[in-house]
Amino acid sequence: MKQSRSHLVREIVEIVVLTLLIFFLIRLVVQTYQVDGQSMEPSLKMNEYVLINKVAYTFKAPERGDVIVFHYPRNTSVDYIKRIIGLPGDTVRIDRTNVWVNDKLIDEKAYISAPLNPFAKIWKVPPDQYFVLGDNRPVSDDSRYWGFVPKDDVVGKAVFVYWPVNRWQLINTYPDTFKGIGNK
Repeated sequence: MKQSRSHLVREIVEIVVLTLLIFFLIRLVVQTYQVDGQSMEPSLKMNEYVLINKVAYTFKAPERGDVIVFHYPRNTSVDYIKRIIGLPGDTVRIDRTNVWVNDKLIDEKAYISAPLNPFAKIWKVPPDQYFVLGDNRPVSDDSRYWGFVPKDDVVGKAVFVYWPVNRWQLINTYPDTFKGIGNK
C-alpha cells in the first residue's frame, strides 16, 4: 500500500514537472500578441490575437512583407506590429502615395486599406535595421515618423490569427508583391 502511494506521488510530480517544462519550452518559441489599434487593417483587426514565432529569425533573415512584432523605438516597453517594407541596405522612397523599394514601385493594393497621405521622403535602411509600415497608412505610427527598427528589437514573426475563431488564418506576407526587388 505504501509503495503504491509513493508511486502515485512520484507519477504526479513527474506529470507536473513535465507539464511545466513543456509550457516553458513553448514560451521560448511562441508568444501571443493582441492587436491594439487599426494600423494593420485590413490584414489584422483591433483586438485580434496573433501567434508570434519568436525563433523565426534565428536561422533566416526577415523578408519584405513579413509582419513582425517589435519593441517600439520610442518606448521599448511597448510592442508594435507592422509589415517589413525595407531590409538593411534598401532605399525606400515614398513619393506622394506610392512606395518604392530600390527604385521598384510596390503594388500594395492587395493589403493596404488606404493609400498614404501625401508624403515625400527617401530613407536608406542601415545595417541590422528594418523599415516598417502599417497596412492602414493614414493612421499608422511607423518608420515614416520615427525611423528604423533595430534587428535586436524584433520579438518575432506574426504567423497566425487565432482569435476570434471566425478569423483563424495564416498571416499573408504577399511574397509576389515584393518579388524582383533585389538587394542594394
